[in-house]
Amino acid sequence: MRKAFFLATLLIGINSFSQNTKDTIVVNQLEEVVLSSVRLPNKKETLPIQVETINAKQIEFQNFQNTADLLSNSGTLVVQKSQQGGGSPTIRGFEASRVLLLVDGIRMNNLIYRSGHLQNVITIDENFLDNVAVFYGPTSTLFGSDALGGTINMTTKKAKFSSDEDEKISATFSTRYSSVNEEKSGHFDFHYAEKNWATLTSFSYNDFGDLKMGKRKNHNGSFYGERPFYVTTENGVDVLKQNPNKYMQKESGFKQYNFMQKVAYKTTQGFEHGLNFQFSNSTDIPRYDRLTDVSASGLRNAEWYYGPQKRSLAVYSLTKAKAFLASDLKVDLAYQNVEESRHNRRFGVYDLQNRTENVTMYSISLDLHKEFSKGELFYGVESYLEYLNSTAYSNNINTREIKSIDTRYPNGNNNMSRNDLYISYNSIFSNKTNFNIGARAGYTILNSTISDDTYFPLPFDAINQRNFTYSGTVGLVHKPSKNIDLKTNISTGFRVPNIDDLAKIFESGGGFVIVPNPDLKPEKTVTTDLGMVIKSNNKSFRIENTYYFTRFIDAIITDNYAYNGQSTIDYNGTQSQVLANQNKGRAFVTGFSTNIKGYIIPNLQYVSTFNYTLGRITSEEENTPLDHIPPYYGKVGLNYTRNWGTIEAYLLYNGKKPISDYLLNGEDNEQYAPKGGMPAWETYNLKTAFNLVPKATLYVGIENILDTQYRVFASGINAPGRNIYGGIKYQL
Repeated sequence: MRKAFFLATLLIGINSFSQNTKDTIVVNQLEEVVLSSVRLPNKKETLPIQVETINAKQIEFQNFQNTADLLSNSGTLVVQKSQQGGGSPTIRGFEASRVLLLVDGIRMNNLIYRSGHLQNVITIDENFLDNVAVFYGPTSTLFGSDALGGTINMTTKKAKFSSDEDEKISATFSTRYSSVNEEKSGHFDFHYAEKNWATLTSFSYNDFGDLKMGKRKNHNGSFYGERPFYVTTENGVDVLKQNPNKYMQKESGFKQYNFMQKVAYKTTQGFEHGLNFQFSNSTDIPRYDRLTDVSASGLRNAEWYYGPQKRSLAVYSLTKAKAFLASDLKVDLAYQNVEESRHNRRFGVYDLQNRTENVTMYSISLDLHKEFSKGELFYGVESYLEYLNSTAYSNNINTREIKSIDTRYPNGNNNMSRNDLYISYNSIFSNKTNFNIGARAGYTILNSTISDDTYFPLPFDAINQRNFTYSGTVGLVHKPSKNIDLKTNISTGFRVPNIDDLAKIFESGGGFVIVPNPDLKPEKTVTTDLGMVIKSNNKSFRIENTYYFTRFIDAIITDNYAYNGQSTIDYNGTQSQVLANQNKGRAFVTGFSTNIKGYIIPNLQYVSTFNYTLGRITSEEENTPLDHIPPYYGKVGLNYTRNWGTIEAYLLYNGKKPISDYLLNGEDNEQYAPKGGMPAWETYNLKTAFNLVPKATLYVGIENILDTQYRVFASGINAPGRNIYGGIKYQL
């Protein structure tokens, strides 16, 4: 009732306001979705797979603090957080290393992407984005390993050419302040364009303070996740202190810096050269969930934080139309470097453990596109070479004594290569039917050596794997009438085990330790999609329904394991239950989604999404829950747009995740959920943008209006409470 009243009241108010406003009415047609990948057709309606996009206009208006929040508020996927400086997207019950992240078509996933929860998506600044495309279901045929649940392709803004003297120079300044964490953010970009060359420079700065949770009890559950105590170190001694504001999530703030430089040049022969450099860095990011782990002393950890998370990307691109066999050509040469580190010590223990991972990636891809009278052919090759250096030491915070400790990954030589070729063909059978078929084949090599096993003796000193990989897809789009599209698609996906799967020694919390298992095999999926799109003749209404069923083969699951015949071992002074990644036979994931968009009255658009997912590990004895499966979730909203600006009201909601649906000791993090599981929740939100003068826009909004206290499934930190934000953008 409250949801209906909230939206109905807003609808009546906006409708009344619109009757008294005399400015020009915006054409009431839904925007045609155009995709920016070089490996598939531009028009979404020709694809048999489910794709959702967020364009630059939507990104700018939504004004979220980072890309993780942008995705989580879309209503089309769920984002888990272990700390404020994090965000791990889940697509169709697959998360982390089973979801492929791309930036400008270059894969971010590397040989230490873990199956648990990641935070890498926040290193892509939302202000740099031109669009985000979310591909649902296995897309390994198009994009390669790891695309089991789907692929998120984040495309950054381009340096655009111009022959207009008035459009040679442009610049944008924007700022934002948010009350929920005292956020202070600024962004600047500068664009210079000539007829045959252009440059784009962008820089962003974010200062996030400690995050406040909601103070109002969730009517679906009880108060949970409050922060009554925290740890400080005074005169070299750890002290448990009472938090003067239990709703303030102490030690969750951080700062972040992002830079992007692009240069484009085209020759009279039709070649276009591009340089794309991106750099992201942060201060230390507290691992909030671990800082709330309890023990007999009150809190288990005195310190637990990620060191500065650094990401560098450099890409040289070459494109030319009709360059080879009448095919359009695109070549990308890329270099990436990622550094992440973990720093932790127990309460009352003054040796701070420091573990650093440095990953270097080199890649080359060759993509070709050829048009026929009734079809399009996409084909190409790609190769990635990755190296890992894993180091560790401890330092006493009082005596400054430094000692060697065990590394997170093998401390010898670690490398992984991926070499694939792919082909995809889209054919127009008739004006009513499109057909798609594609295939990919590749070979992956992984080498890892252990140069010193003093701290954790293992029955082997090297891990070597060779895997032949393959995937395929076939799909059909049929339009029996102008108002109906019918879609079906069968696709396979694969994920090759990486260093994190095979060789990590990791304390997962709660008295559990994960040990290496060198016998893992690649994970594979087979998915069937059935979809129906109903739309109006005037393009003012659209409803899309998709049902899918995924058979998960050789799923890698973290489960009980015997290490040297023992089920428990002493690790870091704690007797811990032994776990290991294992291929646990078969599992399935199934579900459906509904997306509705349409205009109710002139300029007033209604948007609604609903998503349901079910996952089970299958065996002869019984079916048990598969982890990473979110409860049902979605979004309902109204968006009103006129010449003077935009007003949007929406609610986000999640259903209950009962503890019986958790995979215990897995990645669902039952230790960070209330007794009985994660309660259902919903938030009410209002966003506005006003065009003050032709080149200035004011953004004001309120998120979580009711200040509800809640936590997203599998997260280790409470979601933000009521947030009042404001920002200004000025264009030169």
